[in-house]
Amino acid sequence: MASTIRKVLIFSLLSILSLFLTVANHQLHHPLDPLTPLEFNLVRTTIENSYSASNHTLTFQYIGLDDPDKQTILSWVSNPRTTITPPRRAFVITRLDKNTHEIIVDLSTSSIISDHIYDGHGYPMLTLDEQTAALELPPTYPPFVESINKRGLSLSDVVCSTFTVGWFGEADTSRALKILCFYIDETTNMYVRPIEGITAVVDLEEMKIIEYHDRFRVPVPKAEGTEYRESKQKPPFGPLLRGLATMQSDGPGFEIDGHTIRWANWAFHLGFDVRAGPIISLASIYDLEQRKFRQVIYRGYISELFVPYMDPTEEWYYKTFFDLGEFGFGQSAVSLEPLADCPAHAVFMDGYYAGQHGKPVKISNVFCIFEQHAGNIREVRAEVSLVVRMVSTIGNYDYIVDWEFKPSGAIKVGVGLTGVLEVKAAAYTHTDQIKQDVYGTLLAENTIGVYHDHFLTYHLDLDVDGVSNSFVKGNLETKRVTNNISPRKSYWTVVRETAKSEADARIQLGLKPAELVVVNPNEKTKVGNHIGYSLIPGSTVGPLLSDDDYPQIRGAFTKYNVWVTPYNKSEKWAGGLYTDRSRGDDTLAIWSLRNREIENKDIVLWYTMGFHHVPCQEDFPVMPTLTGGFELRPNNFFERNPVLKTKSPKNVHWPNCTTTRP
Repeated sequence: MASTIRKVLIFSLLSILSLFLTVANHQLHHPLDPLTPLEFNLVRTTIENSYSASNHTLTFQYIGLDDPDKQTILSWVSNPRTTITPPRRAFVITRLDKNTHEIIVDLSTSSIISDHIYDGHGYPMLTLDEQTAALELPPTYPPFVESINKRGLSLSDVVCSTFTVGWFGEADTSRALKILCFYIDETTNMYVRPIEGITAVVDLEEMKIIEYHDRFRVPVPKAEGTEYRESKQKPPFGPLLRGLATMQSDGPGFEIDGHTIRWANWAFHLGFDVRAGPIISLASIYDLEQRKFRQVIYRGYISELFVPYMDPTEEWYYKTFFDLGEFGFGQSAVSLEPLADCPAHAVFMDGYYAGQHGKPVKISNVFCIFEQHAGNIREVRAEVSLVVRMVSTIGNYDYIVDWEFKPSGAIKVGVGLTGVLEVKAAAYTHTDQIKQDVYGTLLAENTIGVYHDHFLTYHLDLDVDGVSNSFVKGNLETKRVTNNISPRKSYWTVVRETAKSEADARIQLGLKPAELVVVNPNEKTKVGNHIGYSLIPGSTVGPLLSDDDYPQIRGAFTKYNVWVTPYNKSEKWAGGLYTDRSRGDDTLAIWSLRNREIENKDIVLWYTMGFHHVPCQEDFPVMPTLTGGFELRPNNFFERNPVLKTKSPKNVHWPNCTTTRP
């Protein structure tokens, strides 16, 4: 009887919640808005109720918006007042009875539309809860306690961190993590004092240690010189830096309506995802001459972040991380602080994701939005831009991600890398002692900063004045002057090639100069040029691992800096949907082997920027920020420079001029 009453109450609650959400969705939601705390709870309750008879633990590995079809979104955008708002649905990945379930929940009816068991390779993103549970195991594991005691260390000063296992040709894999530990006696900088030689392997399904190794002992690096907190620094001090204040007496120059942001001539949607972090959608720019907003980006976000370390020894070879697919860029986001992460005049937005048990978790101030003066144009105009920022802390690294919009129509995408290096403890105290490859740089006594890479792959679904676009590579070629028409002997010109298929569009940058443009072949300027947007690359770094190396098989999407694919809703994650312990059989590199047609189609541009990081002593004990980025820039998109009629802010003082300009 009690069970029946409970089911009736749950059904009634779901019905009321569904009715509320249906009304709320119609009145408040943009179709691409991230799920709300109320919706996360509705998803959790709906799925838990459907599995109420199960005796096994149900965990939520991912809950996010199930994007409506692109054409549905574009139809709604073109006339939101008369077009029915697309239904709100959630895409959910759960673990139940050692199986991965892919579930779609209709939020308006509180019903499960589909429930599919995934039987391929790889596992879903790790949750913070299961990583925390794994870290509680070593201090209670007798062999680990004995290892710490043998080293003369205090167990109370030992902290541990989780590391993914990867895949190295094994026929069978399980959900597992490796745990390595550090010593924090006399320092808060845990990563610079590794306890080398000890490795524990945790089975995440059973939540127990299934392997343990204590292979060797080397000195734990000293705490001296590892303190990075400003309050703990001792004299002598360097130069005193003066404060730089930016004031907006008239308030911010942008408007935020829900998740839609309008600034200057730009309008776009800003979403948050537990895996991707910031997602920029429906970015369009107002053309003063055409008197309308014109499409630029349908969706842009970081798709994967591949970080392989270059130490092949037993204790390090598996350190080849896929930070989005394994740990989640959004899940690892930090709350931003005014005057530390963002300027005082920034406006902040919160973000939400679902924890392991499906309950919403709030990240306060996950985004900051602010205007900045990037410089000036001497004649009359201020170079003001709008920045959207998020910071994600994954293990020892902090990633500062910026999307910067300019009145010129350009979008600069930047990333800053800072934090603490992943270091290896060793017996060396001076480089003269090193007689073999140590796979890194000796940064301090007993401390080696290991060589490694960072590859960030961006998903850039450009819709330049519409969905039908083409990718044009303009090769800059040297020509000889012939027929004695000039004293000159040579010049360069542009020879353009339109990519017909995916294979035509794969590019390793740096091999030869080229102009890369996404054009709308169906639209031209008044003088006859195809309108477009250029990709202005940043670094031209590519992978140095061999193609048959297991990490590179999984990270084959980094082989080319540029890929172009036809739009496919399911092709979102360059490293595959299930990246943990994946085998590289569901990646951008595999999808592109179909060599589909991409000319005058709805296409997606994928761009990978990379860093080969050779650590140096200035990176120790904490790194100065290493920056990189790229730019999307109008290319014959406007009839002329769109900033000519831009009004500069009032009372702006131009440091390079002799007068104050209006």
